[in-house]
Amino acid sequence: MKINTDGVLLAGIVQPFNAQRILDIGTGTGVIAMMLAQKFPSASVHGVEIDEAACKQASLNFGASDFNERLEVIASSFQQMKPAMPYDLIVSNPPFYTRSLHSPDPRRRIAKHADEVFFEDLMSFVERNLSASGKFYCILPTLMAEKITNELLPVLGLYYHGATHIYSFRSESPIRTVIEIGKQDSKFSCRELVIYASKGVYSAEYQELLQPYFLNF
Repeated sequence: MKINTDGVLLAGIVQPFNAQRILDIGTGTGVIAMMLAQKFPSASVHGVEIDEAACKQASLNFGASDFNERLEVIASSFQQMKPAMPYDLIVSNPPFYTRSLHSPDPRRRIAKHADEVFFEDLMSFVERNLSASGKFYCILPTLMAEKITNELLPVLGLYYHGATHIYSFRSESPIRTVIEIGKQDSKFSCRELVIYASKGVYSAEYQELLQPYFLNF
């Protein structure tokens, strides 16, 4: 199964709480959804995915999972979804290669090319479909995370709860930020995570974060 570093970091960083309905937007092959099904043992987890091949693979992976009865793939874009009930937790590892980049592969264009409209759609979806006490987690390049929280949140009924800044090495600038957003105001908390202790050696905190999900940790 293909494992995406951003995806497993996102799922690992999500803090446990009493979530009964979970949605993974852009589930791909379903890794994030399966990690969340393990972390939230009483929750139903839906993964929405627009790419047909990824949907088929996610369905196979869900079927082989120990949590298969609580996992469901939705073959759709999130924009087309009309959930009957709100979600307590929504997560996304979204496309963030903006229109300044171009790919000749049409499947890769769908998955990786996005502009401001995409993120406006995403945040509007969260506002409409997140429960009153729910949480939204999203992993993004740090500069893009700042743009979204500074420009989109002020015009929506959402609050910025916190951020986890992710570094490859302690001495470098952050490469990703996981943002946490909700519908209720909350004290802001900022955390840091370093992936490597040295070249080729994972940090103890990174190993501790992912050890419950992967045997090689």
